[in-house]
Amino acid sequence: MITTREGGSSRPPFDSFNLGGRVGDDPEALAANHRKLASGIGLPADRLVWMEQIHGRTTTIVDGPQAEPVEATDALVTAEPDLALVALTADCVPVLLGDPETGVVAAVHAGRVGARVGVLVSALEGMLEAGARLGAIEALLGPAACGECYEVPAGMQADVERHLPGSACKTRRGTPGLDLRAGLWEQLAAAGVGKVGVDPRCTMESPELFSHRRDEGRTGRFAALVWAEPEERS
Repeated sequence: MITTREGGSSRPPFDSFNLGGRVGDDPEALAANHRKLASGIGLPADRLVWMEQIHGRTTTIVDGPQAEPVEATDALVTAEPDLALVALTADCVPVLLGDPETGVVAAVHAGRVGARVGVLVSALEGMLEAGARLGAIEALLGPAACGECYEVPAGMQADVERHLPGSACKTRRGTPGLDLRAGLWEQLAAAGVGKVGVDPRCTMESPELFSHRRDEGRTGRFAALVWAEPEERS
């Protein structure tokens, strides 16, 4: 599931369904948005697991509700049904993974730095540790800054391409760019994940989504969530 910025309680520039803390939003509005999200997916609020995302490659396996966001991690994995894992983004790539045969799921925050250092590979390793079968895993690459918009210095592009092949591209201006979803797609394929879907929306071009780059750093975060329902498990 991917949320949008619409239908919440936050005031500009976080209007209105901001789900990210540490961005400067009013705490009461943020809490109201969190409650609305839980209600909207039909789970108690304590069944949503959040991350303290740091642009790293750490994966954490959780087996139940967490009183606070999981510290210093950019990927969550669980085999527990009805436990929703949440990744927050506003240009980075949210990646949702699931093995429908075992019920093991993962939510990944894959920004430029995290994708470069292998956070997605780390998440796949965590899923296997939790009991998933690689050949059964399905993936969704969520909305993110597209390669035509994501302009970077040439040296940065070359560095990321060395670590995440397939990510280098040209922007619509003809300048060096990064298409992180293309690189992550290739990484999934190389790992043996055969079913990969892509939400094609570009955060910088889609007004219904938050974008850190478009809004010059003063904006909210939308959420990508994944969970397994008990009846989906074999």
